[in-house]
Amino acid sequence: MAAIKTIAIVGATGNMGSAIAKSLSKSKNYRLLLMSNEQEKLVDLKTEIEKTAYHQEVFAVSCAKEASWESDIIIIATPYEHEQEVADKIREVATGKIVISISNPLNSSYNDLVTSSDTSAAEELQRLLPTSKVVKTFNTTFAANFKTATIDGKTADAFIAGNNGDAVETVAEIVRTVGFNPIIAGDLTVSRTLERMQLMLIQLAVKSNYNWLAGWKILHN
Repeated sequence: MAAIKTIAIVGATGNMGSAIAKSLSKSKNYRLLLMSNEQEKLVDLKTEIEKTAYHQEVFAVSCAKEASWESDIIIIATPYEHEQEVADKIREVATGKIVISISNPLNSSYNDLVTSSDTSAAEELQRLLPTSKVVKTFNTTFAANFKTATIDGKTADAFIAGNNGDAVETVAEIVRTVGFNPIIAGDLTVSRTLERMQLMLIQLAVKSNYNWLAGWKILHN
């Protein structure tokens, strides 16, 4: 039997954070620490999960540092502009831990990224957390996909990028658990491409009215 891992979700009441939390709560392999500054929403989310989850190992925490200190894996589900603030709070307790970056550094018009072409949100997070193992994933998915990762009869892919092989494999298992097909795309520099992929998908979703239920799929023989 696999050891239960504790996952902290910082920013758990956002669209992506809550979608990830609800999906992970269906597995007995994970104990969840949900962190948010929105206390009423956090209590509501915890209550909702406890009514539907297969187990009761779900806790609401008001402090990002406390949640991260108690966890094995940290998912930062806050918008890109808040990542440095979160990193500053958790740095000393995130040493050696997997930190998952899901953000896309979009500008306010959704027509470009605010990062330069020679970096990414994930790489910036790795520089902010030099003793952690940062892995990029879930940035190419929409929150709606977590309710059903199957679109037009095909399971959507979730791409993964990271520099530590063991950390990447651990994250791939998380991806499988929530229902996506994991695609290990390469080292952390590949997250530059992944973040631009989602920029394009967002633009297409707005233009073509995908209702935020859309995803990427690699087809091959």
